[in-house]
Amino acid sequence: MNAALRYALTTEDGAETVRRSQEVTDWGARVAWLVGLVLFVALVYWLMREGWKWRATLQGDLPELPAPPAEPGPERLRMTGRYHGSTTAGQWLDRIAAHGLGARSRAELTLTDEGVTVVRPGAVDFLIPADRIRGARPEKGIAGKVLTEGGLLVITWEHGERLLDSGFRSDRSAEHAAWIDALGTYSPAEPAPVPHDQKHESQHEQEGVR
Repeated sequence: MNAALRYALTTEDGAETVRRSQEVTDWGARVAWLVGLVLFVALVYWLMREGWKWRATLQGDLPELPAPPAEPGPERLRMTGRYHGSTTAGQWLDRIAAHGLGARSRAELTLTDEGVTVVRPGAVDFLIPADRIRGARPEKGIAGKVLTEGGLLVITWEHGERLLDSGFRSDRSAEHAAWIDALGTYSPAEPAPVPHDQKHESQHEQEGVR
């Protein structure tokens, strides 16, 4: 290889190296791209947060959650695990956001004659009153959480004028069966209970017919 050819190849390789170096160190474009990505993620997060707040506003008809009793009485069952959220009964994607029911957390459940006490570190504790419990069943998922078949314990209960499904997963899933036996079974195909005011109206109508 003659000297002129070697010089030409060396010059071309050097120019290519400089060009690649310029491409790699084009920090202005990289920073702009990263800033744009961060802004996009922030926008998506903000929209999700506003949507969650709007959902909670739409569910403003739900009353405050019953507080756990100071003296719940003798313990029948206890379970530690996770609370995975609540939905409208039979509609596993219609998540309830009002009053902190949409916040996932660790949970400790205790069954007494008063009902099911749900203690949640970092979230609102509440009671599912015994006279409001409509039953329980195994499920594989609830809004935003899918598990193996039967991996979730769903308790159906009446709150205000709504029927809710609340999903829990025990640290020992074998415990779910005992809770279902204690609370009774509930099928989503069952008709929702008639609100109390409608029950009274129905009774008055029947009395009028008589």
